[in-house]
Amino acid sequence: MMKKFSFLVMIIIFVMVFPGKGQAASGHSNIYLDGTELVLATNAKIETIQNNVMIPVRVVVENLGFKVAWDKSKQSVTINNDSTVIHLVVNNKSGYVNGNEVTLPIGPALKTDTVLVPIRFVSEQLGLQVNWDNVTKRVYLISSNTGNGKPDPNPDKEPGTEPTTPAELALINSLSYSDNRLMISTTGSIEPKVSVMTSPNRIVIDIPYAKFSESFGTSQQLDSYLQGSFHVVGYPDIEQVRYSLYNNSPSTVRIVMDLNYAKDYTIYAEGSLLIVALKTSDSPNPGTPVGGNGKKIAVIDAGHGNQDPGAIGITGKKEKNFNLAVALKVDKLLKNEPKIDGVLTRSNDIFLELKERVKIANDLKADVFISIHANSSGSSAASGTETYYKNDRSKALANVMHKYLVRATGFKDRGVRYGNFHVIRETNMAAVLLESGYLSNKQDEAGLFTESLQNRVAQGIVDGIKEYLGVK
Repeated sequence: MMKKFSFLVMIIIFVMVFPGKGQAASGHSNIYLDGTELVLATNAKIETIQNNVMIPVRVVVENLGFKVAWDKSKQSVTINNDSTVIHLVVNNKSGYVNGNEVTLPIGPALKTDTVLVPIRFVSEQLGLQVNWDNVTKRVYLISSNTGNGKPDPNPDKEPGTEPTTPAELALINSLSYSDNRLMISTTGSIEPKVSVMTSPNRIVIDIPYAKFSESFGTSQQLDSYLQGSFHVVGYPDIEQVRYSLYNNSPSTVRIVMDLNYAKDYTIYAEGSLLIVALKTSDSPNPGTPVGGNGKKIAVIDAGHGNQDPGAIGITGKKEKNFNLAVALKVDKLLKNEPKIDGVLTRSNDIFLELKERVKIANDLKADVFISIHANSSGSSAASGTETYYKNDRSKALANVMHKYLVRATGFKDRGVRYGNFHVIRETNMAAVLLESGYLSNKQDEAGLFTESLQNRVAQGIVDGIKEYLGVK
């Protein structure tokens, strides 16, 4: 199934075209199927239910040559043409396409004798492409038949302004900010255009022929207009980072760094990472590359985040908050280490997919990767500290880190263990996953959320990194 980004594209259809009450009036809909505007009947309303945009099933499928049969007694609807049979039941997330079970984001709804289905499902199962024009605020549903005598799906565009097809677009996967550097994870070839603006001071990065990836919406907040922002904490030079799908012809992602005052910068690539580095007070040049001046690179990963809380403690405390608090303390301590460059995978309450965390470390060619976690068990008696590694190159790091971690927590020593976790399996450098204590244990949980223990754990992580890297 498509991920959150696809769902957000569907939300655009609702918010841009039908602002206000969550329903559409009959008449102009600003929804076009292969260039023809779809006119909604009086009792056919587009609605949003549980954050899902729902569309009357007849509006689209009958225009595509499907037949729709409604069984009132079974509260079921059957949609079919020569090659496809879709069977759905009202309020049931499970449906069938050609006899194969599929899962809908939300079950069909019955409103005023009209069956509503998630527009996301329509897009997936009927093979429709969904495009939108940011200028005219129109939505275009494009079937696979477009080009065979069908009208142009965007009749108002000027010659030479046709949107690029998704296959041609680069992807923006995630954004993170660490050590006065904005890291933009990308897939595909990009040619960023950077400009500096004043009143207020900001750096604007435009990436043409690009779009947000399907996974972007799981890592950063995206609203219905495909825009969002996050505040940057702990860095006085910058207030926040904003981003949006700025243009549709060509598809262009704009990223804005809102500065508190004018700053010099440099922009460069590390693998598939695009990095915008601000000049710091201890550097003579605008923006020092990660690992510049021979520094070792330590990537610090705060596990979980945003909609993924991780383990929930016995009193309701969330693992993601412990992980981030310690990571930020480690980051602060590493700023005082002249021979180590610390990079956070996340510096606020966002969620990054595991592959994105790994990608940051691999693209930077980091020397060590440290993933910070807290544990949980079905038994409240389980307690203690564990350190996990996956391969031989990581075992020495695991032994060193565990020594300092146990000393910092004061919890039971549960040993260094083999683990097959994604973030320590797919990284190319020495990598460990630290389980500081058990949130399911009342004493462990209470200790993990004290400032003093978090400070000790952070210092222990830094000391362990220094010993492993041989840094004085």
